[in-house]
Amino acid sequence: MGFKDEVLTQIAALLTAAFGLVAALAWNGAIQALFKQVFGTADSLNAQLIYAVIVTIIAVIVTIWIARAVAHAKGGEKK
Repeated sequence: MGFKDEVLTQIAALLTAAFGLVAALAWNGAIQALFKQVFGTADSLNAQLIYAVIVTIIAVIVTIWIARAVAHAKGGEKK
């Protein structure tokens, strides 16, 4: 693994972490407000579990997308 590959790998890891944090902070209030309308309170267990599932799904999708973009940049398979 060359220096360029290591840099791309580290940048992808940092971007993934940064995106996860920024997205969670940006959507936190909006999603909680939506849950408050649907469930009556954003503090209910059901609302918290649904929130966690939604955020996890988004994070997984974005992580896969970034990993594929890095693999493509490294000259790997296109998917």
